[in-house]
Amino acid sequence: MSAEPARWYFSLRSPYSWLAFRELTENAPDVAERIEWRPYWEPGGATARLLAGTDVRLPYVPMSKEKHLYILQDVKRLATERGLTVAWPVDPAPDWDIAHLGWLLAEDAGRGREYVGHVYRARFEHGLDISERSVIAAVGAETGLDPDAVGNAVDDPEVLARGVEALRVLGRDGVFGVPFFLHGADRFWGSDRLAGFVASVRAAA
Repeated sequence: MSAEPARWYFSLRSPYSWLAFRELTENAPDVAERIEWRPYWEPGGATARLLAGTDVRLPYVPMSKEKHLYILQDVKRLATERGLTVAWPVDPAPDWDIAHLGWLLAEDAGRGREYVGHVYRARFEHGLDISERSVIAAVGAETGLDPDAVGNAVDDPEVLARGVEALRVLGRDGVFGVPFFLHGADRFWGSDRLAGFVASVRAAA
């Protein structure tokens, strides 16, 4: 049985995934090319309905007010150290299915990483709500994809089924937060562990 490839789980919601994405693609593009990219998100209305009654249990815990306030402060500090400015989005009715299922179509077209970069830019640099279909449709157009298909991927039964399977796999991999990196038996959690993951992948190569 062949070993599973090195991979990382990212969330388009997570500011720490945004910072890890920038560091990975800008400072370790060789590793970014070599590994698998896999999405992580809290199920939205559509995926939650399909997961209900299955044996899939995702390790998601609602965030406390105290943790939320800490993250705002911590990410601002980390972004400033990197010469970045954060435009914090407001998510009045978050449905993370919309952006993450759109990624599946971008990945099919070989533009998954480009899509991720555009979504992060929309969310953390322009403060846009990535639960809005119009925002994701615009990202699809910017990525060179069919904006209607990308913005409404959540309505496609086949894409939705693939999204449910992606959530099932992350549960199997024991992913409990993002960014999360796996290489063989080694697990690395958090953007501050990226350097160790990169070193591990390069050493194996």
